[in-house]
Amino acid sequence: MADSKPKQPYSEAKKRANQKWDSANLDRISVVIPKGEKTDIKNHADSRGESLNGFVVRAIHETMERDTQ
Repeated sequence: MADSKPKQPYSEAKKRANQKWDSANLDRISVVIPKGEKTDIKNHADSRGESLNGFVVRAIHETMERDTQ
């Protein structure tokens, strides 16, 4: 049975801690695609059990690997 306890919102301290970790450990890339394609890509990722971000990162890595062969 699912936990019936309501989720607590993140505290401001937790948000700041997450932002600090993100800035120290992650890079961000903005990708621009034609209107409507985001839904198609997200649906494809979902169908494979992946997040949109995970799918994009995997696609990039697989393409880079293929390009170096």
